Amino acid sequence: MTAATMSSHPQQLEDEDRLSTLTDDILLSILGRVGLRIAARTCVLSTRWRHLPWLLPEVNIDVKDFLCVPHTEPIEAKEMEELAMVSLTKATRSFLADQQRECTISSLHLKLYLTNTVLCEIGPLVGDAIDSGLLKDLDLTILDETDPLDRSDEDMLQRAQEIDNFFRASPSVLHCLTKLSLQNAGFNNLDMHHVLFDCCKQLKHLSLCYCDTGTYSVFKIDAADSKLCVLDIDMCRFERIELVCLPKLEKFICITWMASQHVPVTFGFVPSLGELELSCGASYYRRPFKLSELLHGTTSIHTLTLHFQGENLWLQPEMEELRTAFNKLKKLSVCGIFVEFDILWMTAFLVAAPSIEKLHIRVWNHACDVGEFRGDFFRDRRTPQWEMRFDGSENRLLKELEIGGFRALEQQFTFIRSILERSPNLQKIILLGDDQCDECDALDASLHPSKFPEKDEEEMVAERIRDGIFSPEIIFDEDWSLSI
Repeated sequence: MTAATMSSHPQQLEDEDRLSTLTDDILLSILGRVGLRIAARTCVLSTRWRHLPWLLPEVNIDVKDFLCVPHTEPIEAKEMEELAMVSLTKATRSFLADQQRECTISSLHLKLYLTNTVLCEIGPLVGDAIDSGLLKDLDLTILDETDPLDRSDEDMLQRAQEIDNFFRASPSVLHCLTKLSLQNAGFNNLDMHHVLFDCCKQLKHLSLCYCDTGTYSVFKIDAADSKLCVLDIDMCRFERIELVCLPKLEKFICITWMASQHVPVTFGFVPSLGELELSCGASYYRRPFKLSELLHGTTSIHTLTLHFQGENLWLQPEMEELRTAFNKLKKLSVCGIFVEFDILWMTAFLVAAPSIEKLHIRVWNHACDVGEFRGDFFRDRRTPQWEMRFDGSENRLLKELEIGGFRALEQQFTFIRSILERSPNLQKIILLGDDQCDECDALDASLHPSKFPEKDEEEMVAERIRDGIFSPEIIFDEDWSLSI
């Protein structure tokens, strides 16, 4: 042993002893932030750690932690998924069946691929853990790396059948599910409502991505006894979603709906609904609708997000009709507004919702969908033309205005000053740069130069906003990431 090694060895032991002196609850908190694969490896560090993985009250098992190497080719991807699922199954079997476990698992977060291994082994393993009282709540995500455009209708039908077979083989799984995420499944020949709402009595969070009951179908949810709190519908081919009865629903997200003569969603009895997010680009085939018509039946919306994805608005101009739907609105986020649009029309929302406390705006400035890079699916962009009849009312509760994609353009200065004029208690204005976009970054920088104020320009911009009259705090932040 060299002198350097001898001198460093006591320090290593001291560091290990410091870690070992931590209490079980602190060490479990650390292990709870990693996946099962890493947590299980810690048991070989020392006798102090050996029992800890089997004490975790909340466990994360993610098949991606078991993937050996990155894969790009479809055939290789399929093989890697199978191998990863074999490894995941061995780890899960050891973890759930091991006699060392001394306490129940309050929540299991399980992400997996739908392979034969899942159908034959994972389902029964989880089902036995539920039946024995070892597992209380299950958060299940069935992954699919296939591009939805590469899946035929027959593929989606087959995938839905495999999901149904999985649940039929392990009925206890349905009874224990609190969160479920599905992708690329067509339930045309199956009763999806029965599975999701009659069988999943404990389900609180449901995410469906590229799922449907047939193209241009109506998905009607009438579940008076459901505990569902969050419903996330992403790019599903429903002509319309009818939420007839979901008494516990608190948050609803709807992204990219089909072209239809009707509003994409209708609400019946949803007394707890407080958060609503609607995101879609207006294609040639989508007709604008009145937001008040869509919100009819809601009584408690406090947080509303509208995302137009840089395209024309899919909303018809209105003000008076929105007052009833907006009477409890506290936070409004309007995203994906094309950078060349005059955004003064936004004040119509403030007139309709005098109770707003936070207004967040995201301007869309992407070189990757302008000019030659733009597809033919969308109409030419046109500035919204809304007739606005202001009655002189003020927004005395508005305290924060945030603008993402800010540029020193006169139309944005005009908008901000108009907000200041009718919001005497506005205390903070946050100006953010453009959101990050890999496709834009891949283009020549000269195609999309940033016009966010430089450091030495910030005070000048702030003075233009204040105009010698107003005095809000103004914060500049060029580096940020889009979270909506």
